[in-house]
Amino acid sequence: MPRPERPATGAHPNLVQASGATESPWLGILGRSAAAGGVLALVLAAAAALATSPPAGLSVLFGAVLVMAFFGISLLIGHFTGRTNPSGALGLFAVTYAIKVVGFAAVLFFLGTPGWLDRTWFFTGALATVIAWQVAEVAAFSRLRTPLYDDAPGGPPPAAAVERRSEGS
Repeated sequence: MPRPERPATGAHPNLVQASGATESPWLGILGRSAAAGGVLALVLAAAAALATSPPAGLSVLFGAVLVMAFFGISLLIGHFTGRTNPSGALGLFAVTYAIKVVGFAAVLFFLGTPGWLDRTWFFTGALATVIAWQVAEVAAFSRLRTPLYDDAPGGPPPAAAVERRSEGS
């Protein structure tokens, strides 16, 4: 026998409606990834500054900023192109990746190595930021709601479509 708090009609006052696809996930992913990389970089920079020297801490931050800029550009491009041309976003990612690799290499080559840069801490900061960024990005992507099928609103339910096909046979 149904109880008053759980009526037999199937309507339950505490049920949450199903949500649709995530509209534009790129900025949310960018925020989560940047937060994860930034927090780790700040902790590592403080440890480097205390353990070695203040330039070591700056080296960690410099490596982290380069990594976050490198990965952040892709997510920003995904945000702006994903709205207008979602199917073309993957091609744009590939082109952007090539431009970023050449661009960042050129900037680092032409700037040279600053005298204050501690190479070991720079590498450690960059590597730790890459790992933190990628873990946060994968975790954020795994929580996206991406529809697999394009169900037309107002169309017949799948069972009705199957019944119509079997009647005409």
